[in-house]
Amino acid sequence: MPEDRPPYPPFTQDTALRKVQAAEDAWNTRDPHRVALAYTPDSTWRNRDTFVSGREEIVAFLTRKWERERDYALRKSLWGFHENRIAVRFQYEWHDADGQWWRSYGNELWEFDERGLMRRREASINDVAITEADRRIRGPRPRDEHGVDIPLR
Repeated sequence: MPEDRPPYPPFTQDTALRKVQAAEDAWNTRDPHRVALAYTPDSTWRNRDTFVSGREEIVAFLTRKWERERDYALRKSLWGFHENRIAVRFQYEWHDADGQWWRSYGNELWEFDERGLMRRREASINDVAITEADRRIRGPRPRDEHGVDIPLR
């Protein structure tokens, strides 16, 4: 039985925005198994300097990530789309085991299959140390802020 993850390509402005919000919502659960279900069983990733292939590796990668990146909270914004591809920019905040807060800035390129599952993800990410007073992302995005762009700084 094939898995489906609407909306499906080719994307429109509305469906691309919904796909981005769905990804943000899923990642903010910090549930590696739930997140992995949005990807094809043989999905390939580049995340910073790490290469991942398949759902089992995705789950293992995300488990390690969220053990290290504590109190992770994410915002994504649609940057562009065409047919079965979406470009996203994002920011997330987290703290390490020593209590240092970080804001991570990044861009992702996504490619989907016809069932709406992501088969390729490429992420480039940079981390900036911040103080707790500089934080602006505190948990999942409230519904009334869906679609609101994230500021650069």
